[in-house]
Amino acid sequence: QVQLVESGGGLVQAGGSLRLSCAASGSTFSTTAMGWYRQGPGKQRELVTTITSGGSTNYADSVKGRFAISRDTAKNTVYLQMNSLKPEDTAVYYCYAVVGPLLSHYWGHGTQVTVSS
Repeated sequence: QVQLVESGGGLVQAGGSLRLSCAASGSTFSTTAMGWYRQGPGKQRELVTTITSGGSTNYADSVKGRFAISRDTAKNTVYLQMNSLKPEDTAVYYCYAVVGPLLSHYWGHGTQVTVSS
């Protein structure tokens, strides 16, 4: 089992920045990838960004050049630096992890990000 705890959400004005953190605990030794999804009001959950165990990253087109994912392997933590935030970035942001040979998915409870215009 893997537990994921997000932090760092909040209210920010358009153009501002926030940094989200996701701390993983439990059976994290075979983590294949971690990343972030988000779900805005009235929208489907969408993949924002992923970082693999090898350090490869990918991003949704809507956040490229503004968001950056990073990780601290020693702390089993991933970060999402969000810059130049827009009102359309308003969403609950969920951390996820893919673990083990069966590629089991684990989710955090989410953290709210609200961007005011």
